[in-house]
Amino acid sequence: MTEHSLWRFSRALHRALNERRLDDLANIIDEDVDWAIYGPIDMFPFFGARHGKAAVIEVCQQIADNIRIHRYDREAIMLGVDTSASMVRYSLTALDTNKPISLRMAQFAQFRAGKLVSMRILIDTFDLVEQAIGHPIDLPRIA
Repeated sequence: MTEHSLWRFSRALHRALNERRLDDLANIIDEDVDWAIYGPIDMFPFFGARHGKAAVIEVCQQIADNIRIHRYDREAIMLGVDTSASMVRYSLTALDTNKPISLRMAQFAQFRAGKLVSMRILIDTFDLVEQAIGHPIDLPRIA
């Protein structure tokens, strides 16, 4: 049995973010990749939609310039032949403040011929924003 494309992509992504080894990542991304990270773009400019390998590599470089991954745990995962869906918890450090960040995200990936062709990432942004601003957000109670 061959290794699922998700595992190769995950290793390459984490090497790209922590070790700046973007060439490894570029080798497994399709030229026409469709990529989106859903979240507050005003706070995190590397969130949002991107199209094409160069744009995705640029986003990964921006992320690498801002965070370091310390740990990630897959809480749940489903693998198809050329697809994957996973819920992941990350422990990160913001490089500018050295502040620890914990976040959860859902990742939905599609592969073709071993290369990433589509990625959708949904982040628990409310918790992330509270961590980024350094205090809880006071919301009105809706009964």
